[in-house]
Amino acid sequence: MRLCFLVEEHYRHDGMPNEVIRQLTAWGHRVDVVRPGGSLLRMTEAVDAGSHDAWVLKTVSGGPGLTLLEAAASAGLTTVNDARSIRGVRDKALAAAIGRARGLPLPPTYAAARPELLREIPAAEYPLVVKPADGSSGRAVHLVSSPERLEAMLPALAGEGLLIAQPYVPNSGTDVKVYAVGGELFATERCSPLHPDPAVRERRVPLSAEVAAIAAQVGAVYGLDLYGVDVVLGPEGPVVVDVNDFPSFRQVPDAAARVARAVLDLARTGGSPLTATPPARSYALPLSVPALPAQVPAGAVDGA
Repeated sequence: MRLCFLVEEHYRHDGMPNEVIRQLTAWGHRVDVVRPGGSLLRMTEAVDAGSHDAWVLKTVSGGPGLTLLEAAASAGLTTVNDARSIRGVRDKALAAAIGRARGLPLPPTYAAARPELLREIPAAEYPLVVKPADGSSGRAVHLVSSPERLEAMLPALAGEGLLIAQPYVPNSGTDVKVYAVGGELFATERCSPLHPDPAVRERRVPLSAEVAAIAAQVGAVYGLDLYGVDVVLGPEGPVVVDVNDFPSFRQVPDAAARVARAVLDLARTGGSPLTATPPARSYALPLSVPALPAQVPAGAVDGA
């Protein structure tokens, strides 16, 4: 098969997707790599309708790669993930609206085109997690303890574009990251970007039936095939705090080969979803965890 990978400069030397590209090449497939962030693109000729079996995107939010992927999709080409699905999760405000309407356990979400509009959020909603609607890789994620702290932060939030704010979900300080690839789910535990702790290292963990069901539902709701879901275990159960298309798949066994096989399967089926299903054997993760203090210290503004 012949595949086109759109790889942004941010991931030029990253293990994912370069290891996947090497695996596909080793299997005898042809992989063309386009770096949309470092090339002058002649858009009227960028998409050759018959030259590739599928187009695959690994990009930062806001990068030009998604535009090129959407151009391929508009020409009727297979894309991984579906270009409209990627757009649906890249805009975190849109993703929150879609997810809540479809029954996913997401926090209530406010959106503000200007930072000063966040002043209108009731004090009872604090502490808040504030981040750019198009953010990725933990960029500019802040834990805001009070309206007074928000006032002090407004200059730092200027220039971030559309912002979202969500009430902080008390948790143990670790996130569960669930990766979906080839119809399978894999769970890892890692330190929350809001509570950085160098002593906490990412590791594989058992996947509970409840979290697995939520992760599978995420794929169905957003129409994603390869994705990651960030979940915190709050006092009232699991809460989805982020969804990523084509994540790193860290700690997934034989990740490069699994992702490569999934890409080939999707290319052969024209992008028909490989629906993720909960594993036959599930393990119980503790869904009731010690809550961090509701009152975050006044100076707490953690970015990642």
